Amino acid sequence: MNQSEPELWGGVECSHCRVGDHYSDQMTRSGHRHRVSDLDALAELGLKTLRYPVLWEHTCPDNPDTCDWTWADERLPRLRELGINPVIGLVHHGSGPRYTALHEDSFAAGLARHAGNVAQRYPWLTHFTPVNEPLTTARFSALYGHWYPHTADDRTFVRALLNQLEATRQAMRAIRQFIPHAQLVQTEDLAQIHSTPGMRYQADFENHRRWLSFDILCGNVTPTHFFWNYLTEHGASEEELQSWLDNPCPPNVLGLNHYLTSERFLDEATDHYWPCHVADNGRQRYADIEAVRVGGGVRLAGVTSLLLQAWQRYGIPVAITEAHLNCTREEQVRWLQYVWESARAAREQGADVRAVTVWSVFGAYDWVNLLTRDTGHYETGVFDVRSGQLRPTLLAKQVRALAHGETFSHPALQSLGWWQRPGRVHFQPSTTPDKSIEPRRMRAPKAARSTTKEKLQHAA
Repeated sequence: MNQSEPELWGGVECSHCRVGDHYSDQMTRSGHRHRVSDLDALAELGLKTLRYPVLWEHTCPDNPDTCDWTWADERLPRLRELGINPVIGLVHHGSGPRYTALHEDSFAAGLARHAGNVAQRYPWLTHFTPVNEPLTTARFSALYGHWYPHTADDRTFVRALLNQLEATRQAMRAIRQFIPHAQLVQTEDLAQIHSTPGMRYQADFENHRRWLSFDILCGNVTPTHFFWNYLTEHGASEEELQSWLDNPCPPNVLGLNHYLTSERFLDEATDHYWPCHVADNGRQRYADIEAVRVGGGVRLAGVTSLLLQAWQRYGIPVAITEAHLNCTREEQVRWLQYVWESARAAREQGADVRAVTVWSVFGAYDWVNLLTRDTGHYETGVFDVRSGQLRPTLLAKQVRALAHGETFSHPALQSLGWWQRPGRVHFQPSTTPDKSIEPRRMRAPKAARSTTKEKLQHAA
């Protein structure tokens, strides 16, 4: 592969999300949980790195002392034989087994125990993501109430976030007892908030908050940090925050998950939008909508800019760890190509961009409703699995080319993606958008209890 190019990684959608007493298990629904031969298909595409789960909930569902390694024992050695290096995920949009939860004291120590067991059993592993998207999971579970424990308050949100980060720190400590040079690939949704001038205060809050997982892990949350007061006012002790200054756990790679709906637009004129877009931060009601659907001068930051922001803020290597679009096969190809070229552009501008990850290689179920209902809605990935067997989609040809360092050519790439065409616009802002995207320093407002679903993937 051309050394000036990023690597192409793959990723298996593996969310094991609890809603009430029901778990949405993506790997069972896609059938991958029962097909070890899927790994050979990924190797045939040329993938050398794969985000892959050994989930706590799957391995020790009923008792921390009773672990079933059958599934992992069959698959991890096979990945090794195939020359695929797995980035091991331990909790993916989950709240742990039923005997714990994100907001409970047992969460961090329990995950660390599982992490140590994984490392001891498979000492050749090198890369880990103990908790996928801790900030996003805390928001959706504890601030918006979509997932367990279904709360909608700042205090539980703060506890869920800090518990997941503490679990990450303890997990990496446990892993490094057996694998001293283990690498932390910490994933988080990479967003950008735009707004009218009247909603600038809320946009500032969210543009600061989007970095909070990384800021805490890197030991950057000092008493002068934008979120110090917010965290301490909602349950974090100063001693707890000081522990991160004394013993940070900086990632080796910042894994940035970006979707077309990650960039948001806020507008106080709710009557310009649909009822489903209305949010409330305790101070006022406003519309929170995907920025790609708003015209009137709203300009997306884009993947290149967001990668550069992360690189310049932390100086840590970055990777796009999820690139996926729920749309037609042609639009999926255009999106992956757009993200790939954006990553290359960020590299050319000096960012250390390691990889782009084609996500949901086996597709995904019910993300259109954030996994809150079992409707059977399936979106394809690199493979279509609805028949019970892997059927390559157009993405498979693109992945094979990019993985081998080749240029992918297809008539679909002669057209712009829907997000770049005029028809993308469904709404007009009530006033001229605020052009400045750098957040000002100000006291944090209360967090919004948004009814919007940022990770919904809309088709054209």
